[in-house]
Formats: sequence, C-alpha cells, structure tokens
Amino acid sequence: MEDKNTAPQLSIELTEEIADGIYSNLAIITHSNSEFVIDFVKVMPGVPKAKVKSRILLTPQHAKRLVAALQENLQKFEQVNGPIKQTEGLTIPMNFGGPTAQA
Repeated sequence: MEDKNTAPQLSIELTEEIADGIYSNLAIITHSNSEFVIDFVKVMPGVPKAKVKSRILLTPQHAKRLVAALQENLQKFEQVNGPIKQTEGLTIPMNFGGPTAQA
C-alpha cells in the first residue's frame, strides 16, 4: 500500500546536448503580468553584437522560487569559498577590462 504523504518520484532526463550547457555572461530579464522571460547572452570582447543563446520563460511563482533557490545556493557557495566579489557598475565594457587586442 502506498503512503499518501509521500510525493511521487519525478524522473528527469538530461540529453547529452543539454548537459553540455550554454555559457552566458549576461542575462536580460523582462516580465509581463503573467510571465518572466530570461534571455541568456554571450558577450565577446571587442564584438559589438551578441546573440541570445537561450531563453527561459517562467511563471511569476516559479521565478520567485528560482530566486530563493539561487539565494540559498549562493549562500552555501560563499560559506565554502568566501564572498563573491562584485564589480563596480552595470555597464559591460567591450574589452572586459583587459588589454586591447592588436593584430
């Protein structure tokens, strides 16, 4: 007999393509009254154009759960590795603060 208080198991499949992941160093977040949209972008040094690499759509409730899960995981990360240093400002320099490349 199954225990009525036990949640059913969820089987999650991770394909090889998705398991490789997508690198992103910029996230653009927009929202409407019914959804949040997170566009993940890879910005390259010296390249003035960048493409969205992945787009995630969330309900407001799921977005709030995601924020809570990120906060919890950031706190655990910092307990082990120390504080994450924030860079000044929100602008993205096209050279990422490093030396300018020359040919």
